[in-house]
Amino acid sequence: MQRTTTPAEADATPVELAVSTVIFTLRTDDGFGADDPAPAIWLPLVRRIREPYDGRWALPGGPLGAAQSLADAAASTLEETTSLRPRYLEQLYAFGDLDRSPAERVVSIVYWALVGSEEAKRTHLGQNVRWFPADALPPLAFDHREIVEYALWRLRNKLEYSHIAHAFLGDTFTLTELREVHEAVLQKRLDPANFRRQVEASGLVLATDELRTGGRHRPARLYRWTQPIARPDTPAASRPASARTSNTPTTPRATSQEPA
Repeated sequence: MQRTTTPAEADATPVELAVSTVIFTLRTDDGFGADDPAPAIWLPLVRRIREPYDGRWALPGGPLGAAQSLADAAASTLEETTSLRPRYLEQLYAFGDLDRSPAERVVSIVYWALVGSEEAKRTHLGQNVRWFPADALPPLAFDHREIVEYALWRLRNKLEYSHIAHAFLGDTFTLTELREVHEAVLQKRLDPANFRRQVEASGLVLATDELRTGGRHRPARLYRWTQPIARPDTPAASRPASARTSNTPTTPRATSQEPA
């Protein structure tokens, strides 16, 4: 007997699954929109070159490949669009409101990543890839502004109880540099003396015998973390090339392929 299609099945629209990533780094203004020269949180965006939202800025992303894990898809898209390989990559949330894309039903699995300032300087930039300060974003495609705000909320909350600031810094750092990370993320000034006491009492950092020299101020003691940064997700992009299962292009692309 032939099965009759129900009205609900007839009206059903295929759902596309996409993966996108919010990438945060700490940097100072380079003339692209930040008003304060103090370190601030920035993120890269890519300009869409097709409808919907042709010409709008969006988060790096793309459709999920049938043979890709979620973390691999997030990492490979980042490397292709920006040439970045983040030290910290974690799944953020799934965004799937019915009206988030005007053309089709799209559910996006969103990751958030943290990269150090020196690594951020090596980002592949072009006409369609650019860094923006998180507090001065242009109009974004789809619901990507909501996604960025949620990622910032997660970052601020996690900073309070973990050593996630490690991802913004090198292997060694001064307490002033660490405080600047906290101030940039929390968007408030912190008392240097109180911050030093709290950090030294936390047991998360250890003073080294090295000093930071060459600046305008007197040499500052360098510290290091007492434990390595946790990496919730380990995508193929962070493993040796021989261990990868996907073929990642060597030339970064400068356009977002994410449908939403």
